[in-house]
Amino acid sequence: MQILPAIDLLEGKVVRLAKGDYGAVTVYNDDPVAQAVIFREQGARWLHVVDLDGARSGDPVNLSIIESIISETGLKVEVGGGVRTLETIERLVLAGATRVVLGTKLVTDSRFAKQAVVAFGEIIAAGIDARDGEVAISGWCKGAGVPATELVAQLADWGIRHLVYTDIARDGMQTGIDAAAYDRLAQCAGFPVIASGGIASLDDIVELSRLGTDRIEGVIVGRAIYEKAFTVKQAVRSVGTLC
Repeated sequence: MQILPAIDLLEGKVVRLAKGDYGAVTVYNDDPVAQAVIFREQGARWLHVVDLDGARSGDPVNLSIIESIISETGLKVEVGGGVRTLETIERLVLAGATRVVLGTKLVTDSRFAKQAVVAFGEIIAAGIDARDGEVAISGWCKGAGVPATELVAQLADWGIRHLVYTDIARDGMQTGIDAAAYDRLAQCAGFPVIASGGIASLDDIVELSRLGTDRIEGVIVGRAIYEKAFTVKQAVRSVGTLC
């Protein structure tokens, strides 16, 4: 199971939002590349990087920083936020991104999502963020009026085989996870899920890992590591893998 430390970029800094609220921002590092290096030194093999400015505006804002993170660390990097065009995906791929996450476009332009899968294959991942079971778009600022399970059920037919699912109500709150919900989502999708939102302790990671790799592909860890509830090294050891 993959452990993916999160680097959320806002105005060029590493931040975390509480419940996706852009008015509730905590800055953890002014240097995203330095933060990525720290995670690599702690044993991370993956990073989950989100351009929050891009997610809100629809235009990638922090591409140069993302390119630097990839080139400076050599880590596998999953990138999302503001991915609205095939050209943006291509630039991220050329920069070395291992996976590119589509969010808003899954809802607003399913044709584009399908085109992206045809063009880039398994590099494309779905990013579904939900509040009270409803998909949120545009940097979590708007409800899409679409049940999350309804969208998840369509992904396999589109050729998507990776899903990052975020429980917005828990994200950045360290309230713990609902493992059973991720289990149900994986069954709905027909492939394993990358869990995001609410990780508070190593027990949460272990609980998810016990569901098996046919249910959970990876776990994104954010505020808990920045607030030193545990380290990336401890998280990696807890699942017994450096994948």
